[in-house]
Amino acid sequence: MAKRLIPTLNRVLVEKIVPPSKTTAGILLPEKSSKLNSGKVIAVGPGLRDKAGNSIPVAVKEGETVLLPEYGGTQIKLGEKEYHLYRDEDILGTLHD
Repeated sequence: MAKRLIPTLNRVLVEKIVPPSKTTAGILLPEKSSKLNSGKVIAVGPGLRDKAGNSIPVAVKEGETVLLPEYGGTQIKLGEKEYHLYRDEDILGTLHD
């Protein structure tokens, strides 16, 4: 049975992008060679409401690549995959090619 997590409020579900530990030729890369702590947005919550009742949407969308803080977030394991749950304000920015 497959489970799907839908975040509440202003939370964002992210799958971290793990840099390769080996090149195609088989050379081991040092752990420090990873450039950015980034991830792909899997799901977003509906957002918060202000005191007047107006909706404040989440700043990122599903499928975007985001820059993550070094620490923080809640680790979640669904099936065989690991995800992280962050608040919208904890995400540092979006990455574009």
